[in-house]
Amino acid sequence: MRQIVGGNIPMSGQPGSATSVPYLSRSILEGLGITTHEAIGSIEQLILGQRSGQVWCAPKVVVLPGDDRYIMATLAVADEPRVVATKSLVLNPRNRERGIAVLNSLVTLQDSETGLPLAVVDGNWVTARRTAGLSAAAAKRMARPDSSSIAFIGCGVEARSHLDAFCDLFPLREIRAFGRGSENRDALCRAAEARGLAAIANNDPREAIGNADLIVTTVTLLPSLVPFLDARWLKPGAFVSSIDLALPWLPEGMGAFQRIVIDDLEQEAKMSKPMVAPTLVAGDITGLVCGDIAGRDGTQERTAFVFRGLAVGDLALAALAYGRAKTTGVIPN
Repeated sequence: MRQIVGGNIPMSGQPGSATSVPYLSRSILEGLGITTHEAIGSIEQLILGQRSGQVWCAPKVVVLPGDDRYIMATLAVADEPRVVATKSLVLNPRNRERGIAVLNSLVTLQDSETGLPLAVVDGNWVTARRTAGLSAAAAKRMARPDSSSIAFIGCGVEARSHLDAFCDLFPLREIRAFGRGSENRDALCRAAEARGLAAIANNDPREAIGNADLIVTTVTLLPSLVPFLDARWLKPGAFVSSIDLALPWLPEGMGAFQRIVIDDLEQEAKMSKPMVAPTLVAGDITGLVCGDIAGRDGTQERTAFVFRGLAVGDLALAALAYGRAKTTGVIPN
């Protein structure tokens, strides 16, 4: 199949339908100048829209062929902005042997009133930015505002997007990094040093997280993954964002958190295996953003945001990018 970078994807010409659909490539998206605070604002706006009955999300659908591939789709709909966002994603560790990203995805946008196509958007950019945006929306409520150190378990694309987002929210001075391969770990440390932060590459995960104020875990989702992190290692007041379904965390240690928030209670209820024991969950990010639950109670609480994948985040970032592309003339009106 021909690779398209920017430009238009031809469509069949039918009465009342678009004849071409713009494709927003990663390079175009990075040039739109979308900030962390704009990403958080878009996510929060659509979360509030869910509460008011103007935004709807279907539970994510997952296919596990049994060969380490993880294939997933999400669907979210909004009346304002008038957008349907559908994302399909394939995670395949064998892509490393092919010299391409382990995770690849695509987002399609349609008008939620007419169903007409609006755009196709690079899903890897959307996934990285929306994941960091959701973590940031939780962190600004659940983490200590004076947090100055951050630890990363997993040092790939998601870690880099979280570094960018958390640098915009907290007075960070130091990062610690632990990853399976030294190449990504060292690249993350260099990115931190370029921001003026001290960067420490760790070979022991306990050393990485034990004294950190903020911890972000982005471990690749593999059926063979054996938990190796213990929440009991964390210092009082620490905040964790686990975007990997809490799979690297020992279940018997999760009680060390005084407050755990997940992304979606309704979605989680439909899953065959919970990320965290339901008795430990205080609520979801909708309740957090809407003020139904507090992010923390005092400076000594250990808190965590555990993330499965929320379609409203894909909708928020893809719609934000589409709107910016329209207003800046990247997509002609």
